[in-house]
Amino acid sequence: MTVTLITGANKGIGFETARQLLDLGHDVYIGARDTERGKKAAAELGARFVQLDVTDDVSVARALAEIDAAEGRLDVLVHNAGVLESVLDGPSALRAFDTNAVGIVRVTEAALPLLRRSAHPNVVTISSSAGSFWAVNNPERPEFGLPFPLYSASKAAATMLTVQYAKAHPGIRFNAVEPGTTATDMTAAFGIGRPAHESARVVVRLATLDATGPTGTLQDETGTLPW
Repeated sequence: MTVTLITGANKGIGFETARQLLDLGHDVYIGARDTERGKKAAAELGARFVQLDVTDDVSVARALAEIDAAEGRLDVLVHNAGVLESVLDGPSALRAFDTNAVGIVRVTEAALPLLRRSAHPNVVTISSSAGSFWAVNNPERPEFGLPFPLYSASKAAATMLTVQYAKAHPGIRFNAVEPGTTATDMTAAFGIGRPAHESARVVVRLATLDATGPTGTLQDETGTLPW
């Protein structure tokens, strides 16, 4: 059985990704900062729960140690935890990058020993075309006028981390994904986006790649996106 960890999976795209991977036979661990919400989500889906705050080194280490003790390996890691900061100032920048970029480093570094024990290790980062230099400089793209510089910058960092990890660890698949504009708590104030289960299908496609699949890419439903 494929052992999968999804961060920030008690709601939204992470929750729906967990549901779909469970349907495909994965043994899914719901990683969530809030214990009560995480346990509730895991119970609803029939998944497992680990308390995991991607901004806390101790929490991350404890969560991966728990999975190690129970499973001895990790096959799929989905970096889903993220925040959208709308104010442009120092504290907001620290929060955005700590969750959306530094959190990826914390969890990946803690997970690498477990991933190396997998026959086909696979890491998927939920990034965004809002972090694509091509998209934000193209007047025909919606990202051109997106008024969230910290979100865009931190997602650009997330995609670059994906590329660098893919180069550093050729035995592990590392890909970033643009899941599409989705109706979640992050976008509720704007009233935009499609249902989370539709966007989750894009994540699942990359989370179920075989050993011959691509690595070091940013992809959406159409395939590889330009940087």
